[in-house]
Amino acid sequence: MDRETGAWMIYGATGYTGELIARASAADRPILAGRNRTKVEALATELGCVPRVFDVDRPQLQGVSLVLHCGGPFIHTSAPMVRACLDAGVHYLDITGEISVFEAIMRLDSEARKRNVTLLPGVGFDVVPTDCLASMLKDRLSDADELLLAFEGGVGLSAGTMKTMIEGIGDGGAIRRDGKIVRVPQFFDVREIPFPSGNRTAATIPWGDVSTAFHTTGIPNIRVYRSMSPRSIIRMKRIRPLLPLVAFPPVRSFMKWLASRQAGPTREARDRGRMQIWGQVSNREGRNVSMSMTTPEGYALTVLTALAAVKRVLDEPVQAGSFTPAKRFGADFIRTIPGVQ
Repeated sequence: MDRETGAWMIYGATGYTGELIARASAADRPILAGRNRTKVEALATELGCVPRVFDVDRPQLQGVSLVLHCGGPFIHTSAPMVRACLDAGVHYLDITGEISVFEAIMRLDSEARKRNVTLLPGVGFDVVPTDCLASMLKDRLSDADELLLAFEGGVGLSAGTMKTMIEGIGDGGAIRRDGKIVRVPQFFDVREIPFPSGNRTAATIPWGDVSTAFHTTGIPNIRVYRSMSPRSIIRMKRIRPLLPLVAFPPVRSFMKWLASRQAGPTREARDRGRMQIWGQVSNREGRNVSMSMTTPEGYALTVLTALAAVKRVLDEPVQAGSFTPAKRFGADFIRTIPGVQ
């Protein structure tokens, strides 16, 4: 039997997060894939895995049952990989946090059902813990009309995360209002958030839950906040009129070149880092329910949640369609992850 028959694949295995996942799953011998032959073959040889080299526009999925796509920015890379997975009958998972990518994949639900394929974006820090928290809150207030989510923490960003942020920074912020995604200025709303360790100032950001939490809960009004110092918020608001300049190709290319020099958090930083998450739902009568959660550092959590999701999809009976993490695995999925409180 072909060694690769029925195997699963990590695409983008030599990127920062892809390599963390590849090393953590080496005993399972996933196929390690990417477009840089030298890097892919070197990592595969080191870990005892099968390499496969291809550009995302020409996926090679023969003998593969599932792809865990880690090669962003996903606004450019997800569509061809999703299409290839649908055509080949291969399950698709990724670690995106991009609103437009979530929305595009959710629109493919009917086709995924027909092809008996699972499409499951966002199996990393964005959006597993916040998606599960949103679902828990909805369970506690079934007629909730508004959802607020916020997070605090982080010990640095990888090159891939920085490039993804650069791709979207010119688009401004985003919230969901009356069921529709609405573009708003960056840092549109600022408020104090009662995180487990104390109150922090936070501002709205275009986080993936603006898309996914609606598909998970049906709550029509959603905002997502990230903690920032008041000084940082003031500074960013001052330069906000300049942010659309990032959309110009020369500026974007230069900023992405700078981002490519980011090394990402060290292992020691990932090990000691913690993330704090807070959420609140409210209904039209003014009743509200809030919950909070702490998790491992974001990249460390992504490794754990992505591999747990891969295992569930491979081991369980097929559930075909487009899913958010909480829709596919239930709100308690995050409780199965080590280090989550």
